[in-house]
Order: sequence, then C-alpha cells, then structure tokens
Amino acid sequence: MAEIQLEGIVKNYGAHRAIHGVDLHVKDGEFVAFVGPSGCGKSTMLRMIAGLEEISGGTLRIGGRVVNEIEPKGRDVAMVFQDYALYPHMTIRENIGFGLKMRGWKASDIAPKVEEAAGILQIGDYLDRKPGQLSGGQRQRVAMGRAIVREPSVFLFDEPLSNLDAKLRVEMRTQIKRLHAMLGTTTVYVTHDQTEAMTLADKVVVLKAGHIVQEGPPMELYERPNCRFVGEFIGSPQMNVFSGELDRSGAAPVLRMKGGTLELGEVAARDGTRLDVGVRPEDLALAAPGQGAMSPVVDIYEPLGSDTIAICRLGEHEVSARLAPNVPLRSGETLPLGYDRAKLHYFDGESGQRLDAA
Repeated sequence: MAEIQLEGIVKNYGAHRAIHGVDLHVKDGEFVAFVGPSGCGKSTMLRMIAGLEEISGGTLRIGGRVVNEIEPKGRDVAMVFQDYALYPHMTIRENIGFGLKMRGWKASDIAPKVEEAAGILQIGDYLDRKPGQLSGGQRQRVAMGRAIVREPSVFLFDEPLSNLDAKLRVEMRTQIKRLHAMLGTTTVYVTHDQTEAMTLADKVVVLKAGHIVQEGPPMELYERPNCRFVGEFIGSPQMNVFSGELDRSGAAPVLRMKGGTLELGEVAARDGTRLDVGVRPEDLALAAPGQGAMSPVVDIYEPLGSDTIAICRLGEHEVSARLAPNVPLRSGETLPLGYDRAKLHYFDGESGQRLDAA
C-alpha cells in the first residue's frame, strides 16, 4: 500500500508558521492535486512529503510507515520538478537511467527499464539525443521517464507544466492522465492552474495561508464550494459574486445591492443578513428583451471560437458571462441575462462560509 497520511503536520520558518496542523489522507493509487494562490503552502507540503523540507510537527506516513526522520532516498518516492533538472551532457538514455546507475544497477538491467519507460512516454526515438536537442514537452517526458524507471510507490509533481506553452500543457496533461491510468501509482500534484487540477485529479485539495480550506472530487468543489474563496478559485472564468443585503419584504427574496436588486431562491438566512451570492459565467444565458433577471452593461467581450466571454458592469460589480459564439455584442450596450435561481451559491457576507438553500 502506498497511501499517504498527514496528521497534524506543521511547518515553521523561525517564528513564521507556514503550515498549520494539516490532516490529509491520500489513498493508495489516488491522484491528488494541491491548488491555491501563491504562498499558500502547496509546494511546502509536497516538499515535506518528499523529505526535502523538515517537518516541524505532526506525523507523516507513507505506506503506513512513519517517515518524518527518513531521508528522501529512503521514502520510495520520485519527484518531477518544474525545471526538468536534466543533465545536459548526458544522452536521454543516460538521464533516464542515471538514478538506477547510482543505486548500483547493472547496465544490462537498466537498458530494458529505460526502453520500457521511453515507450510509455513515446520518446523512444530520442534516447541518443541530448536534452538541448529536445522541446520543452519532450524534456518533461524525459524527467517523467526518470521517475518511472524507479517504480516508486509515490509520484510527486511540482508544477511540472508551468514552463510550457498552452498547447504543450494540454498535450502533457493528457500524457500525465494516461500515465496514471496505466501505472496506477499514488500521485500528488502541485499546480497553480486549477484547470489542470480539475482535469487530472481524483481529489483536489484547496489551500489558503497554510490551511486546507476544502478537499474533494473536482466536481464536488465546483458544484458545492464550502466558502466564497473556493467558489471563486475553482472555475474559469471565475464565479461572479454579488454582495448586498437579503430583503424578504416582497413575494420572493432579493439581494439589495448598490445599483439594483437580484432575485434569489430560498436561502437559509434571516432578513437583513449580509449576503454574497455567486453565479458561474456558464450559468448565465442571454434572455429575451424585457425578460432578463439582470441587465449589465457590456464592457469588453472575448470571442474564443467555441464560445464568447462577455465582461460587463452591473453597478459596482463586474459580471462575466459565457455565451454562444455567435451572440452579437457591442461595448456599452445593455445585455439582458437570465439565470436559474437553483444554481445560485449563497455565502455569509461576514465569514464567507456557504449557506444552504432553504
């Protein structure tokens, strides 16, 4: 078993506490992604699992074994870094097999392992080249091949795609997903790109200031964020959030805010409660004239081919809507938008925590 258990994990840098008593269970064979803003502690968590950062407090288990004091080479993990970390004077074949050579493996035993890994990653034609002769995506595959040949219990990825262009990132995401399906190795993946996390992971862990804010399957976080922070962090473009006060004086509850009102569904909150109401851009749709639930003014729009993102203003709020590709738009015009009130997300205006629909 290669499950990972973090129990009350703490990391201090002098008087500064970077990680605050984190508890997390990564199941055997699970793909878990750490996401969060810069400085939230996601890379620090990964480096503690790898043994590259000392643990200040708590217990870390890999495969049921406490590894707090065990050196990185004794933890049976393999790490893939952002910058590839390849030896430029060695061939691809030598780079992939280097770790096994350092462990005392015979060349005759290393060769088939290297060939197998290269075949999985589709880099068999490049084994006798040097890293400088390869593209960024090919070099990242070499770094992954070096990890694969070791047959570790755990793969650790530290923002491995951040140096690649958009097209290569998509290709490498597919490659990593295929690799995990093939090998089934427990994987922890750090990324600043929540789209990567959503498409790759079985479980996404959202961190903020050294705390786990929410963890769960990607669609659970998307459909039911437990706070405003997660609601805005997961999803692209990010969730629209309207702040105001709950008004129950009419036939149906509304959110009173600067610049107008927003019709709501039933929410478990008292009249006068300060409320943040979220609606995702893809849950807004062009309404017939006079039927819009809101009427923001178009600021700019971004035609993307498959759809169009309209970025509008509604009072003091910015509103993004994901619309059909052929919707005619002009800056400065009023855009009638409708939405399903059942798809609204409600958050307490003070704490930011999710409020259930009544």
